[in-house]
Amino acid sequence: MPVSVEPTSVELTETTSEQEPEVLRPHAEDAYAGELAALAAQDDRPRPARWRLSPWAVATYLLGGALPDGTVITPKYVGPRRIVEVAVTTLATDRALLLLGVPGTAKTWVSEHLAAAVSGDSTLLVQGTAGTPEEAIRYGWNYAQLLAHGPSRDALVPSPVMRAMAEGMTARVEELTRIPADVQDTLITILSEKTLPIPELGQEVQAVRGFNLIATANDRDRGVNELSSALRRRFNTVVLPLPDSVEAEVDIVSRRVGQLGRSLDLPAVPDGADEIRRVVTVFRELRDGITADGRTKVKSPSGTLSTAEAISVVTNGLALAAHFGDGVLRPGDVAAGILGAVVRDPAADRVVWQEYLEAVVRERDGWKDFYRACREVSA
Repeated sequence: MPVSVEPTSVELTETTSEQEPEVLRPHAEDAYAGELAALAAQDDRPRPARWRLSPWAVATYLLGGALPDGTVITPKYVGPRRIVEVAVTTLATDRALLLLGVPGTAKTWVSEHLAAAVSGDSTLLVQGTAGTPEEAIRYGWNYAQLLAHGPSRDALVPSPVMRAMAEGMTARVEELTRIPADVQDTLITILSEKTLPIPELGQEVQAVRGFNLIATANDRDRGVNELSSALRRRFNTVVLPLPDSVEAEVDIVSRRVGQLGRSLDLPAVPDGADEIRRVVTVFRELRDGITADGRTKVKSPSGTLSTAEAISVVTNGLALAAHFGDGVLRPGDVAAGILGAVVRDPAADRVVWQEYLEAVVRERDGWKDFYRACREVSA
């Protein structure tokens, strides 16, 4: 396990006074501050209370486009426009938004960028896990203050949801279905009554205009807790689909790998365009259970083989090419990553992968190098 070393006071002073450290992954509102500012400057459409942008500008921020002054807004989400429009419109009403989809369909990514565009802050976040307590959604206590002075506002520690209610912001709950059912239902009063009681103080926090909540969930992974019908009614559900074509998925992977690569000083994506298409093709065929030409049925492995996993495989391959190759993405750079993504169950998935290699990959024109690289890592 990596060991974290605390900086000394001298080191901390030097870092903060001379230069800001370069963070590995800036929040959306920081990474795309220029685009958000350009949209805000030219956005003359009506804005809901406490929104930084109009619904039209929020959708433009996610889907991309060109502004009248020539500013190019890069796409954050590649998919049906209507899905984004429905999601943005939902946030402008009093209903919360539930982004639903299989793992790897950009639910978290869309959630973060929606919050950044609407509220200018994507950090009011509750990360759902099997161990998420009720306090993470409602509020907690500073126990030193609580023991010294008893229950008081000073001793109360607000959750991200409570802060969003008080400030008219957008809160986010990631992986809602991983949270235990009794903790999930803490949201019912918040979403229906727009209030959060604090019985220990005989008070409540009422949501001000501008407050809303975005949750993400999937029903594919293990450890999923069903949402109660009462809670589900409080959400407008928008399903994020898998990319509907190879071209669309290649575009998504290329864009995201390019963004990650620039932050990691990796080779440019065009150098590996052929391998990106190959990775996407393999994932789609195994995911769909049939080859792209519709002629050969194949077995599907136990994993999801999502677009997010394809991005990870290609990014790791680019890192291998940069540090241990000639900087050009080649079959040997992605073969190990594909094997790791496909073979989750060592027994069943290995059989599926071997059959796919022999029946499909070996016979495909132009894939000989890829076949040999996959055979080598699979041995």
